[in-house]
Amino acid sequence: MKGLREGQVRIPSGCAIAAIMDRSGNRHDGSDILKSIALMHDRSNGLGGGFAAYGIYPEYRELYAFHIMYESREARAQTEAYLDRYFMSEKQERIPTEAVAAIKNPPDIWRYFVAPHPMRLANSGLDEAEYTMQHVFHINGKIDGAFVASSGKNMGAFKGVGYPEDIGEFYRIQDYDAWAWTAHGRFPTNTPGWWGGAHPFTLLNWSVVHNGEISSYDANRRYVEQFGYDCELQTDTEVITYLFDLLARRHGFSQEMAARIMAAPSWEDIDRMPPDQAAFETALRTVYSSALVNGPFSIIIGSDEGLLALNDRLKLRALMAAEKGPMVYMASEQAAIEIVCPDAENVRSIEGGQPFVVQLDSVAAAKARESAENCPAREKPFRHEVEVHPRRKERSHA
Repeated sequence: MKGLREGQVRIPSGCAIAAIMDRSGNRHDGSDILKSIALMHDRSNGLGGGFAAYGIYPEYRELYAFHIMYESREARAQTEAYLDRYFMSEKQERIPTEAVAAIKNPPDIWRYFVAPHPMRLANSGLDEAEYTMQHVFHINGKIDGAFVASSGKNMGAFKGVGYPEDIGEFYRIQDYDAWAWTAHGRFPTNTPGWWGGAHPFTLLNWSVVHNGEISSYDANRRYVEQFGYDCELQTDTEVITYLFDLLARRHGFSQEMAARIMAAPSWEDIDRMPPDQAAFETALRTVYSSALVNGPFSIIIGSDEGLLALNDRLKLRALMAAEKGPMVYMASEQAAIEIVCPDAENVRSIEGGQPFVVQLDSVAAAKARESAENCPAREKPFRHEVEVHPRRKERSHA
Protein backbone atom coordinates (compact mmCIF):
# COMPACT_ATOMS: atom_id res chain seq x y z
CA MET A 1 0.00 0.00 0.00
CA LYS A 2 3.02 2.26 0.21
CA GLY A 3 4.66 3.99 -2.73
CA LEU A 4 3.33 6.04 -5.60
CA ARG A 5 -0.31 7.04 -5.61
CA GLU A 6 -2.72 8.63 -8.05
CA GLY A 7 -1.37 11.72 -9.78
CA GLN A 8 2.29 10.76 -9.30
CA VAL A 9 2.68 8.66 -12.44
CA ARG A 10 0.62 8.22 -15.58
CA ILE A 11 -0.27 4.96 -17.32
CA PRO A 12 -2.61 4.71 -20.39
CA SER A 13 -6.13 3.74 -19.39
CA GLY A 14 -8.44 0.88 -20.26
CA CYS A 15 -10.68 -1.03 -17.83
CA ALA A 16 -13.52 -3.57 -17.68
CA ILE A 17 -16.66 -3.35 -15.57
CA ALA A 18 -19.51 -5.81 -15.07
CA ALA A 19 -22.57 -6.32 -12.87
CA ILE A 20 -25.21 -8.95 -12.21
CA MET A 21 -28.36 -8.37 -10.18
CA ASP A 22 -31.47 -10.36 -9.27
CA ARG A 23 -34.35 -7.90 -8.89
CA SER A 24 -36.35 -10.42 -6.84
CA GLY A 25 -33.70 -10.28 -4.11
CA ASN A 26 -32.70 -13.92 -4.47
CA ARG A 27 -29.00 -14.41 -3.84
CA HIS A 28 -26.43 -16.05 -6.13
CA ASP A 29 -22.83 -16.99 -5.56
CA GLY A 30 -19.90 -15.23 -7.22
CA SER A 31 -19.30 -17.79 -9.97
CA ASP A 32 -21.08 -15.90 -12.77
CA ILE A 33 -19.61 -12.46 -12.02
CA LEU A 34 -16.18 -14.09 -11.95
CA LYS A 35 -16.74 -15.62 -15.40
CA SER A 36 -18.05 -12.34 -16.77
CA ILE A 37 -15.12 -10.19 -15.68
CA ALA A 38 -12.53 -12.89 -16.49
CA LEU A 39 -13.65 -12.87 -20.15
CA MET A 40 -12.45 -9.25 -20.37
CA HIS A 41 -8.96 -10.15 -19.12
CA ASP A 42 -7.23 -8.13 -21.84
CA ARG A 43 -8.80 -4.90 -20.60
CA SER A 44 -6.77 -5.25 -17.39
CA ASN A 45 -3.04 -5.38 -16.72
CA GLY A 46 -2.94 -7.11 -13.35
CA LEU A 47 -2.61 -3.91 -11.31
CA GLY A 48 -6.12 -3.95 -9.89
CA GLY A 49 -9.28 -6.01 -9.67
CA GLY A 50 -12.21 -6.33 -7.35
CA PHE A 51 -15.84 -7.07 -6.55
CA ALA A 52 -18.67 -5.57 -4.52
CA ALA A 53 -21.45 -7.81 -3.23
CA TYR A 54 -24.82 -6.90 -1.69
CA GLY A 55 -26.79 -9.13 0.67
CA ILE A 56 -23.81 -11.23 1.79
CA TYR A 57 -24.20 -10.73 5.56
CA PRO A 58 -27.92 -11.25 6.31
CA GLU A 59 -27.21 -12.32 9.89
CA TYR A 60 -25.60 -8.93 10.53
CA ARG A 61 -27.81 -6.85 8.24
CA GLU A 62 -28.28 -4.04 10.79
CA LEU A 63 -24.56 -3.61 11.46
CA TYR A 64 -21.88 -1.84 9.46
CA ALA A 65 -19.47 -4.34 7.93
CA PHE A 66 -16.01 -2.78 7.85
CA HIS A 67 -13.50 -4.51 5.56
CA ILE A 68 -10.11 -3.14 6.60
CA MET A 69 -6.64 -3.73 5.10
CA TYR A 70 -3.57 -3.50 7.34
CA GLU A 71 0.09 -3.11 6.47
CA SER A 72 1.33 -3.82 9.98
CA ARG A 73 0.35 -5.11 13.40
CA GLU A 74 0.69 -1.59 14.75
CA ALA A 75 -1.87 -0.31 12.24
CA ARG A 76 -4.30 -3.05 13.24
CA ALA A 77 -3.81 -2.42 16.97
CA GLN A 78 -4.33 1.31 16.55
CA THR A 79 -7.41 0.85 14.36
CA GLU A 80 -9.04 -1.68 16.67
CA ALA A 81 -8.47 0.60 19.65
CA TYR A 82 -10.11 3.41 17.68
CA LEU A 83 -13.08 1.22 16.71
CA ASP A 84 -13.52 0.09 20.33
CA ARG A 85 -13.77 3.72 21.37
CA TYR A 86 -16.35 4.87 18.84
CA PHE A 87 -18.25 1.68 17.92
CA MET A 88 -19.70 -1.42 19.55
CA SER A 89 -18.40 -4.57 17.89
CA GLU A 90 -20.52 -7.68 17.47
CA LYS A 91 -17.86 -9.73 15.69
CA GLN A 92 -14.41 -9.35 14.19
CA GLU A 93 -12.39 -11.83 12.16
CA ARG A 94 -9.77 -12.13 9.47
CA ILE A 95 -11.43 -12.39 6.03
CA PRO A 96 -10.89 -15.90 4.63
CA THR A 97 -8.50 -15.94 1.66
CA GLU A 98 -6.88 -18.54 -0.56
CA ALA A 99 -3.22 -18.64 -1.54
CA VAL A 100 -2.94 -17.64 -5.21
CA ALA A 101 0.43 -17.67 -6.95
CA ALA A 102 -0.29 -14.46 -8.87
CA ILE A 103 -1.21 -12.47 -5.74
CA LYS A 104 1.90 -11.02 -4.17
CA ASN A 105 2.33 -9.47 -0.70
CA PRO A 106 -1.34 -8.97 0.23
CA PRO A 107 -2.11 -6.89 3.32
CA ASP A 108 -3.69 -8.41 6.42
CA ILE A 109 -7.45 -8.10 5.76
CA TRP A 110 -10.07 -8.14 8.53
CA ARG A 111 -13.78 -7.51 8.85
CA TYR A 112 -15.69 -5.97 11.74
CA PHE A 113 -19.46 -5.94 12.29
CA VAL A 114 -20.11 -2.80 14.30
CA ALA A 115 -22.71 -0.26 15.37
CA PRO A 116 -21.98 3.34 16.42
CA HIS A 117 -21.50 3.73 20.18
CA PRO A 118 -24.92 5.09 21.32
CA MET A 119 -23.62 7.78 23.68
CA ARG A 120 -20.88 8.98 21.33
CA LEU A 121 -23.34 9.04 18.45
CA ALA A 122 -25.82 11.11 20.49
CA ASN A 123 -23.12 13.53 21.61
CA SER A 124 -21.80 13.96 18.06
CA GLY A 125 -24.99 15.60 16.80
CA LEU A 126 -24.69 13.55 13.61
CA ASP A 127 -26.93 10.91 12.13
CA GLU A 128 -25.66 7.34 12.01
CA ALA A 129 -24.43 7.43 8.41
CA GLU A 130 -22.60 10.75 8.80
CA TYR A 131 -21.02 9.57 12.06
CA THR A 132 -19.77 6.39 10.40
CA MET A 133 -18.44 8.25 7.38
CA GLN A 134 -16.43 10.66 9.51
CA HIS A 135 -14.74 7.78 11.32
CA VAL A 136 -13.96 6.00 8.06
CA PHE A 137 -12.23 9.18 6.90
CA HIS A 138 -10.26 9.30 10.15
CA ILE A 139 -8.98 5.74 9.76
CA ASN A 140 -8.01 6.26 6.11
CA GLY A 141 -6.40 9.63 6.65
CA LYS A 142 -4.92 9.48 10.16
CA ILE A 143 -3.93 5.87 10.86
CA ASP A 144 -0.85 5.01 8.85
CA GLY A 145 -1.03 1.57 7.25
CA ALA A 146 -4.81 1.07 7.60
CA PHE A 147 -7.42 1.38 4.86
CA VAL A 148 -11.19 0.81 5.00
CA ALA A 149 -12.05 -1.04 1.79
CA SER A 150 -15.80 -0.97 2.51
CA SER A 151 -18.09 0.22 5.29
CA GLY A 152 -21.70 -0.52 4.32
CA LYS A 153 -24.43 -2.68 5.81
CA ASN A 154 -24.95 -6.20 4.48
CA MET A 155 -22.39 -5.63 1.73
CA GLY A 156 -18.67 -5.72 1.19
CA ALA A 157 -15.85 -4.99 -1.25
CA PHE A 158 -13.17 -7.53 -2.11
CA LYS A 159 -10.33 -5.95 -4.05
CA GLY A 160 -6.58 -5.79 -4.53
CA VAL A 161 -3.62 -5.80 -6.89
CA GLY A 162 -4.03 -8.53 -9.50
CA TYR A 163 -6.25 -9.59 -12.36
CA PRO A 164 -9.89 -9.76 -11.23
CA GLU A 165 -10.13 -13.53 -11.69
CA ASP A 166 -7.12 -13.96 -9.38
CA ILE A 167 -8.57 -11.51 -6.85
CA GLY A 168 -11.85 -13.44 -6.93
CA GLU A 169 -10.04 -16.70 -6.25
CA PHE A 170 -7.98 -15.06 -3.51
CA TYR A 171 -11.11 -13.87 -1.67
CA ARG A 172 -13.08 -17.06 -2.46
CA ILE A 173 -16.03 -15.08 -3.74
CA GLN A 174 -17.79 -18.27 -4.84
CA ASP A 175 -18.41 -18.81 -1.11
CA TYR A 176 -20.59 -15.66 -0.86
CA ASP A 177 -24.21 -15.28 -1.93
CA ALA A 178 -25.43 -11.86 -3.06
CA TRP A 179 -28.43 -10.38 -4.85
CA ALA A 180 -26.14 -7.92 -6.65
CA TRP A 181 -22.53 -8.20 -7.79
CA THR A 182 -20.28 -5.66 -9.46
CA ALA A 183 -16.77 -6.30 -10.75
CA HIS A 184 -13.81 -4.37 -12.11
CA GLY A 185 -10.65 -5.19 -14.00
CA ARG A 186 -8.24 -2.30 -13.78
CA PHE A 187 -5.71 -0.77 -16.10
CA PRO A 188 -4.73 2.13 -13.80
CA THR A 189 -4.90 5.57 -15.31
CA ASN A 190 -2.76 7.61 -12.92
CA THR A 191 -1.10 5.12 -10.60
CA PRO A 192 1.01 1.97 -10.67
CA GLY A 193 -1.73 0.29 -8.62
CA TRP A 194 -2.10 -0.54 -4.93
CA TRP A 195 -4.54 -2.54 -2.84
CA GLY A 196 -6.61 0.39 -1.60
CA GLY A 197 -6.73 2.03 -5.03
CA ALA A 198 -8.34 -0.95 -6.73
CA HIS A 199 -12.06 -0.77 -7.58
CA PRO A 200 -14.77 -0.91 -6.39
CA PHE A 201 -14.37 2.29 -4.43
CA THR A 202 -16.89 2.50 -1.63
CA LEU A 203 -18.39 4.73 1.02
CA LEU A 204 -21.12 3.45 3.35
CA ASN A 205 -23.47 1.43 1.10
CA TRP A 206 -22.27 3.01 -2.15
CA SER A 207 -19.84 1.18 -4.40
CA VAL A 208 -18.50 2.42 -7.73
CA VAL A 209 -16.72 0.64 -10.56
CA HIS A 210 -15.44 2.94 -13.26
CA ASN A 211 -13.96 2.73 -16.74
CA GLY A 212 -12.45 5.92 -18.12
CA GLU A 213 -10.93 9.13 -16.90
CA ILE A 214 -12.46 12.23 -15.29
CA SER A 215 -11.06 15.42 -16.80
CA SER A 216 -13.08 17.50 -14.32
CA TYR A 217 -11.35 15.85 -11.36
CA ASP A 218 -9.91 19.03 -9.81
CA ALA A 219 -13.19 20.96 -9.99
CA ASN A 220 -15.13 17.99 -8.61
CA ARG A 221 -12.58 17.39 -5.85
CA ARG A 222 -12.61 21.03 -4.70
CA TYR A 223 -16.40 20.94 -4.66
CA VAL A 224 -16.82 17.84 -2.47
CA GLU A 225 -14.02 18.97 -0.15
CA GLN A 226 -16.14 22.03 0.68
CA PHE A 227 -18.61 19.59 2.27
CA GLY A 228 -16.02 17.79 4.38
CA TYR A 229 -15.11 14.90 2.08
CA ASP A 230 -11.45 13.96 2.36
CA CYS A 231 -10.03 13.05 -1.06
CA GLU A 232 -7.03 11.33 0.48
CA LEU A 233 -6.56 8.87 -2.40
CA GLN A 234 -6.76 11.45 -5.22
CA THR A 235 -8.64 9.05 -7.51
CA ASP A 236 -11.33 9.73 -10.09
CA THR A 237 -13.52 6.98 -8.64
CA GLU A 238 -13.21 8.35 -5.12
CA VAL A 239 -14.59 11.71 -6.26
CA ILE A 240 -17.47 10.08 -8.17
CA THR A 241 -18.43 8.15 -5.03
CA TYR A 242 -18.35 11.28 -2.86
CA LEU A 243 -20.35 13.29 -5.39
CA PHE A 244 -23.05 10.65 -5.44
CA ASP A 245 -23.14 10.47 -1.64
CA LEU A 246 -23.39 14.25 -1.41
CA LEU A 247 -26.22 14.54 -3.94
CA ALA A 248 -28.26 11.47 -3.00
CA ARG A 249 -27.74 11.02 0.74
CA ARG A 250 -26.99 14.55 1.97
CA HIS A 251 -28.99 16.67 -0.50
CA GLY A 252 -31.84 14.18 -0.80
CA PHE A 253 -32.03 13.80 -4.57
CA SER A 254 -33.18 10.53 -6.08
CA GLN A 255 -30.39 8.46 -7.52
CA GLU A 256 -31.67 9.20 -11.01
CA MET A 257 -31.54 12.95 -10.40
CA ALA A 258 -28.09 12.73 -8.83
CA ALA A 259 -26.85 10.94 -11.95
CA ARG A 260 -28.52 13.52 -14.16
CA ILE A 261 -26.70 16.33 -12.34
CA MET A 262 -23.38 14.54 -12.82
CA ALA A 263 -24.02 14.02 -16.54
CA ALA A 264 -26.17 17.09 -17.22
CA PRO A 265 -27.42 17.93 -20.72
CA SER A 266 -25.29 20.30 -22.77
CA TRP A 267 -26.33 23.96 -23.03
CA GLU A 268 -27.25 23.35 -26.69
CA ASP A 269 -29.65 20.58 -25.65
CA ILE A 270 -31.12 22.75 -22.90
CA ASP A 271 -31.71 25.58 -25.39
CA ARG A 272 -33.91 23.22 -27.43
CA MET A 273 -36.08 22.16 -24.47
CA PRO A 274 -39.55 23.56 -23.63
CA PRO A 275 -39.25 26.68 -21.41
CA ASP A 276 -40.24 25.04 -18.10
CA GLN A 277 -37.89 22.12 -18.58
CA ALA A 278 -35.10 24.40 -19.80
CA ALA A 279 -35.48 26.58 -16.69
CA PHE A 280 -35.24 23.53 -14.44
CA GLU A 281 -32.20 22.09 -16.23
CA THR A 282 -30.54 25.51 -16.19
CA ALA A 283 -31.09 25.75 -12.45
CA LEU A 284 -29.49 22.34 -11.91
CA ARG A 285 -26.47 23.19 -14.04
CA THR A 286 -26.10 26.58 -12.38
CA VAL A 287 -26.33 25.43 -8.78
CA TYR A 288 -24.42 22.19 -9.30
CA SER A 289 -21.97 23.28 -11.97
CA SER A 290 -19.02 21.88 -10.02
CA ALA A 291 -20.74 18.49 -9.74
CA LEU A 292 -20.76 18.04 -13.52
CA VAL A 293 -18.46 15.15 -14.44
CA ASN A 294 -16.59 15.53 -17.72
CA GLY A 295 -14.40 13.12 -19.61
CA PRO A 296 -14.83 9.63 -21.07
CA PHE A 297 -16.44 7.34 -18.50
CA SER A 298 -18.82 4.51 -17.82
CA ILE A 299 -19.70 3.72 -14.22
CA ILE A 300 -21.87 1.27 -12.29
CA ILE A 301 -23.00 2.39 -8.84
CA GLY A 302 -24.26 -0.14 -6.32
CA SER A 303 -26.44 0.64 -3.32
CA ASP A 304 -28.95 -1.02 -1.02
CA GLU A 305 -31.61 -0.10 -3.60
CA GLY A 306 -29.97 -1.78 -6.58
CA LEU A 307 -27.68 -0.69 -9.42
CA LEU A 308 -27.34 2.45 -11.50
CA ALA A 309 -25.23 2.67 -14.66
CA LEU A 310 -24.16 5.91 -16.32
CA ASN A 311 -22.17 6.85 -19.41
CA ASP A 312 -20.71 10.23 -20.28
CA ARG A 313 -22.91 12.31 -22.59
CA LEU A 314 -20.86 11.45 -25.69
CA LYS A 315 -20.71 7.75 -24.79
CA LEU A 316 -16.95 7.44 -25.13
CA ARG A 317 -16.84 4.20 -23.11
CA ALA A 318 -18.88 1.11 -23.99
CA LEU A 319 -21.44 -0.34 -21.58
CA MET A 320 -24.00 -3.01 -22.47
CA ALA A 321 -27.11 -4.23 -20.63
CA ALA A 322 -29.39 -7.27 -20.94
CA GLU A 323 -32.09 -9.11 -19.01
CA LYS A 324 -33.44 -12.60 -18.44
CA GLY A 325 -36.40 -12.95 -16.11
CA PRO A 326 -35.54 -11.15 -12.85
CA MET A 327 -31.84 -11.09 -13.77
CA VAL A 328 -30.12 -7.97 -15.12
CA TYR A 329 -26.63 -8.04 -16.63
CA MET A 330 -24.22 -5.22 -17.46
CA ALA A 331 -20.71 -5.31 -18.89
CA SER A 332 -18.24 -3.38 -20.99
CA GLU A 333 -18.57 -6.07 -23.68
CA GLN A 334 -21.63 -8.01 -24.84
CA ALA A 335 -19.64 -11.25 -24.81
CA ALA A 336 -19.14 -10.86 -21.05
CA ILE A 337 -22.93 -11.03 -20.66
CA GLU A 338 -23.47 -13.89 -23.08
CA ILE A 339 -20.87 -16.11 -21.40
CA VAL A 340 -23.08 -16.32 -18.29
CA CYS A 341 -26.47 -15.90 -20.00
CA PRO A 342 -26.35 -17.10 -23.63
CA ASP A 343 -30.08 -16.50 -24.14
CA ALA A 344 -30.13 -13.00 -22.65
CA GLU A 345 -32.96 -10.75 -23.84
CA ASN A 346 -33.31 -7.06 -24.60
CA VAL A 347 -29.58 -6.68 -25.19
CA ARG A 348 -28.73 -3.03 -25.77
CA SER A 349 -26.16 -0.34 -25.34
CA ILE A 350 -26.75 2.08 -22.46
CA GLU A 351 -27.37 5.60 -23.77
CA GLY A 352 -24.92 8.43 -23.14
CA GLY A 353 -25.87 10.70 -20.24
CA GLN A 354 -29.02 8.70 -19.40
CA PRO A 355 -29.00 6.85 -16.05
CA PHE A 356 -29.92 3.18 -16.36
CA VAL A 357 -31.55 2.22 -13.05
CA VAL A 358 -32.27 -1.28 -11.76
CA GLN A 359 -34.06 -1.51 -8.41
CA LEU A 360 -34.98 -4.42 -6.20
CA ASP A 361 -38.65 -5.29 -6.72
CA SER A 362 -39.29 -4.58 -3.04
CA VAL A 363 -37.70 -1.12 -3.34
CA ALA A 364 -39.64 -0.28 -6.50
CA ALA A 365 -42.92 -1.36 -4.88
CA ALA A 366 -42.24 0.68 -1.74
CA LYS A 367 -41.42 3.78 -3.78
CA ALA A 368 -44.57 3.35 -5.84
CA ARG A 369 -46.66 3.21 -2.65
CA GLU A 370 -44.89 6.26 -1.23
CA SER A 371 -45.44 8.19 -4.44
CA ALA A 372 -49.14 7.31 -4.49
CA GLU A 373 -49.55 8.39 -0.86
CA ASN A 374 -47.55 11.61 -0.97
CA CYS A 375 -48.12 12.76 -4.56
CA PRO A 376 -45.66 15.71 -4.64
CA ALA A 377 -42.47 14.78 -6.47
CA ARG A 378 -39.34 14.75 -4.33
CA GLU A 379 -37.43 17.23 -6.44
CA LYS A 380 -40.36 19.43 -7.55
CA PRO A 381 -39.82 22.26 -5.00
CA PHE A 382 -36.33 22.72 -6.39
CA ARG A 383 -37.87 24.40 -9.45
CA HIS A 384 -39.07 27.29 -7.32
CA GLU A 385 -36.24 27.58 -4.82
CA VAL A 386 -33.34 28.24 -7.20
CA GLU A 387 -32.80 31.49 -9.04
CA VAL A 388 -32.23 30.95 -12.76
CA HIS A 389 -29.38 33.00 -14.19
CA PRO A 390 -30.83 35.40 -16.79
CA ARG A 391 -27.77 35.21 -19.04
CA ARG A 392 -27.79 31.48 -19.64
CA LYS A 393 -27.40 31.72 -23.41
CA GLU A 394 -24.28 33.82 -23.10
CA ARG A 395 -22.37 31.08 -21.30
CA SER A 396 -19.78 29.06 -23.14
CA HIS A 397 -21.33 25.83 -24.34
CA ALA A 398 -19.67 22.91 -22.54
